Amino acid sequence: MSDDEDQEVLALLDDEYARRILIAASEEPMSVDRLTDRCDASPPTIYRRIDRLEAEGFLETYQELDPDGHHYKTYSTRLERVAIEIAEGSMEIDVYRRDEDPADRFTRLFEDL
Repeated sequence: MSDDEDQEVLALLDDEYARRILIAASEEPMSVDRLTDRCDASPPTIYRRIDRLEAEGFLETYQELDPDGHHYKTYSTRLERVAIEIAEGSMEIDVYRRDEDPADRFTRLFEDL
């Protein structure tokens, strides 16, 4: 990872709401409404953090259909762990993500069309 990418990962993980979202969404996929309740944050705060977490590949998105026929998204944590190694005058950050289910990947690609 480049220094800019390392800084973004560290800044994101330093953010309390981003950490709360990752922890909550690691239990089960959650909608923005549920994340808002669980993280005790406003919807705009949750959406901003989700955008950043998705950009880093830390969240996986699913499209859900409610009984009324409306679509909404749920989010699940892909981030598995972050390893930081400091040695010989340098620092290296390795990010490990859960593999995306092939069926979910196909669905996501289809939805992005």
